This record gives sequence, C-alpha cells and structure tokens, in this order.
Amino acid sequence: MDLSFKFDNKKFNYRVCGIIINNNKLLAMKDGRSPYFYLPGGRVQFGETAENAILRELREELSIDARIVRPLFLSQSFFNEDVTKIDFHELCLYFLIDISHTSLPFEDFLGTETAKKQQFYWLDFDTVKKSYLYPLFIKDRIDSLPANLEILTEYN
Repeated sequence: MDLSFKFDNKKFNYRVCGIIINNNKLLAMKDGRSPYFYLPGGRVQFGETAENAILRELREELSIDARIVRPLFLSQSFFNEDVTKIDFHELCLYFLIDISHTSLPFEDFLGTETAKKQQFYWLDFDTVKKSYLYPLFIKDRIDSLPANLEILTEYN
C-alpha cells in the first residue's frame, strides 16, 4: 500500500527520487500524461524504508540494481499539480544514486514499466536549468549538491 491518500481536491504523498548523474547530465523522465520532466522514483509503501523504496522504484522503472551514495534532500512541497490541478502536500527524499556498475544506456531510452510509457532523457545541466522540470529546486542545486542531508520547503 502506497503512503498516499486523497481527500477532496487534496493529496498527500510520501515519495523518493533518485538523482542520477553521468558526465554532467541528469537523468530525467516524462510519461504520456505530463508535459514536464521529473526524476525517477515513486511512492514509499507502508512498512518500507525510503532506501528500499528508491532501489525498488529504480528496479521497476529502469531494470537496474542501483546503489545509494547518500541522501541529499528532504523536501516538503506544497503545490498545485499542473495536469490534475490537485493540491499536493508531498514529502520526498532525494538520493544520489550510483549506476556505474549497471548497463543503463547513456542516451535517451524507453522505461521498462510498459504500462506507463515512460521516456528517459539525459539532460545536460544547462538544459536542466532551462527545462520545464520538477522539482524546481533541482534547477538551482544541480551544480552544488550537498555533502549532508538538507531539509527544504517549497511552495509552488
């Protein structure tokens, strides 16, 4: 069971995301319903640690067994989602991910979750800063990832 619930036009999510970098490019994705880029990851399930959740999500979306380098950000976000127009209260842990031991392609590719039609893109850091990408703070922080976990609050 995902740690997510909805009431009226409001939704709470507990999520995890992976920040995957190769040669100053960030791995981002899009799906069939969203006009914006976002980072690989998904919802944490009841009884699951955030660490296990991000590794599970990367296995599901990318068919890889990644390694966690370290947690980077805990983001408390309050936003109205661009497509559904639902008001969100979201907690998300962002992890720096090591894929050096995997066979993940370093060019754009389709995701492995066939039901979701996910497309993955390697965006250079300059493109990240100009792109329609969420979370917004990544645009400012991609060049300077923290050495220790930072707590952020975003109102969009």
